[in-house]
Amino acid sequence: MRYELLGCLRVIDGNDVKMLTAPKVEKLLAVLLVRSGRPTSISQLIDEIWLSEPPRRAVPALHVYISQLRKFLARAGAAETPVVTRSPGYLFEPADEDDSDFREFERLAAKGSELAKAGFPAGAVDAYRRALALWRGPVLGDAGGGPILRGFGTWLNELRLQCIATMVTCGMELGQHLELVPLLRQTTLENPLNEIYYQQLMLVLYRCGRRAEALEVYRELHRTLRMELGIEPGRAVAELHQRIMLAESGEVSPDMDCELLWTATAGIGVSISQSAANPDPARPGRY
Repeated sequence: MRYELLGCLRVIDGNDVKMLTAPKVEKLLAVLLVRSGRPTSISQLIDEIWLSEPPRRAVPALHVYISQLRKFLARAGAAETPVVTRSPGYLFEPADEDDSDFREFERLAAKGSELAKAGFPAGAVDAYRRALALWRGPVLGDAGGGPILRGFGTWLNELRLQCIATMVTCGMELGQHLELVPLLRQTTLENPLNEIYYQQLMLVLYRCGRRAEALEVYRELHRTLRMELGIEPGRAVAELHQRIMLAESGEVSPDMDCELLWTATAGIGVSISQSAANPDPARPGRY
């Protein structure tokens, strides 16, 4: 069976796609999945399902939800229930052949990082594209949740942004500038305060010969930062803006290009592989 969390939660068995209709049971499965292989206490599960307002009989209600979840997984195709009672609560034990989209995403992100660091940008771009293609929407859709699910969603979103930044760097090295414009425009819309994606979009547009659009991207960033935070853009993106302003042609010089290409994402590829192998202790995963 395959469990997918990069979007609304769903369980796939062959060609059959199953989705939970009970929100609290959905949250229960989500928490157990992201902590796969590690027991989750009763109190943690109650916090995730009811946040700060559990009912008086939360524990009996939780046991009912566990029973409903086991029945759902049996109908979905699980030969044996992966939801096991284990002190101080419950444990999700997937079968050997089971997989999840977020584990696959982790593996592809780490592969892309390794290929980028080894000097194989084409292979890195391919791995990153396959990783990003797994996302169907926000983590767990609109399911919400407590500290475990919120932390998990934040961690995965950060890893996704790292993938985009490093993939763009590798794509620019391969000359794939035009293909990167839609991705970077969408990423700046979704992350309006993150300067690195504006910087990359400016450079990509400039290398496509779209100098005026590159300068407009900087003006948009400047307006956003002044309005939202009351600050000016950072030195790196301001320097790129100045150099584009002073350029007399639509072609970036090789020295300028190489320097700005790699300073834009310095250290990001390393952080991806480290994140997959040595995640933050606060991350609610199986590690």
